[in-house]
Amino acid sequence: MKRSTLTRGLIPTAVVLSLALAACGGDEAGTDDASTDTGAAGTDESMDDTDAAAGGEELAGTLVGAGASSQQAAVQAWVAGYNGVQPGVTVNYDPIGSGGGRELFLGGGSDFAGSDAYLDDDELATVGDVCASGDIVELPLYISPVAVIFNLEGFETVNMPPEVIAGVFAETITSWDDPAIAEANPDAELPATPIVPVHRSDDSGTTENFTSYLDTVAGDVWTYGEVETWPGDLGGEAGAQTAGVVQAVQAGDGYVGYADASQAGELGTVAVGVGEEFVEFSPEAAATVLDVSERVEGRSDTDLAIDLARDTQESGAYPIVLVSYHIACADYEDDEKAGLVKDYLTYVASTEGQQIAADNAGSAPISDTLRTDVQAAIDAIQ
Repeated sequence: MKRSTLTRGLIPTAVVLSLALAACGGDEAGTDDASTDTGAAGTDESMDDTDAAAGGEELAGTLVGAGASSQQAAVQAWVAGYNGVQPGVTVNYDPIGSGGGRELFLGGGSDFAGSDAYLDDDELATVGDVCASGDIVELPLYISPVAVIFNLEGFETVNMPPEVIAGVFAETITSWDDPAIAEANPDAELPATPIVPVHRSDDSGTTENFTSYLDTVAGDVWTYGEVETWPGDLGGEAGAQTAGVVQAVQAGDGYVGYADASQAGELGTVAVGVGEEFVEFSPEAAATVLDVSERVEGRSDTDLAIDLARDTQESGAYPIVLVSYHIACADYEDDEKAGLVKDYLTYVASTEGQQIAADNAGSAPISDTLRTDVQAAIDAIQ
């Protein structure tokens, strides 16, 4: 199984990604070896491409963002790479989780949010409290598979059809040698080890994406719907943020959870049933799902929320996909703040920015077609 581009070191969830991108700044809290290496990679790119990505104007100031912990490896890479473009700009990002990030942004506590779920109708109704025009920019800038991770001695991968995955997390399948798992793995000698499912303890866009998949493909087994908060009547173990789930799964034989694939590390991962085949996660397989998905209807031109085709039967598609958004205002009362947001998001969306995220977090770069729509939305920020 190939993990070379998707295996990253875990960063403690308490660490706030805060890199001061001043000419004299270097080692702020949250910087680690990975982000240092990323900065070097970012500055090795063509300066013509870098200047084009940022508009060529030298800026100074501070941006505050918070939200999805799934993005944290990518955000480190983006912020370090942006240092080579705008050394006078400080970007702070706190990986507090998607729900917390959206809440903070909509309460006026940050300049932008990272979220593994787009704003729902109730949240959209409050945008006018923080954005001057009441309009929002939602940009799908981080695309990654959600891995079903497990810790089972002697196994690196296990095949599971959709209804089996649903049964594991609905706690109707409780042993690794259950006939439904054994049928999908005829050549494996599965142990009678109890299955212990692990879920997020916090409001999580990753949970929302994962349960959206379960609800779409196996709603008769997973009867809890698409939820951001894990159902309270289910047992299992819980972990705070992405790293907490990974650490909990690592702690016990037979444990299984879900997490952004960039943080799967050396844990085993499930090959997901799609049509007549079982598909392992990869950036390319995740990107395939977006190719067959549509925009959410009824949204503004700057709101690029995507309705994912999670029940696709497309060969080679990995359907448990996390599309993580950058959420910002279409209008800021402060012209300087608007300029900083536009410049930073332009870098993140650029070819260089997307490649840096792919290299450091294993994400799938957005297509040129999607980048055209994304840049048009960024250009509308004022």
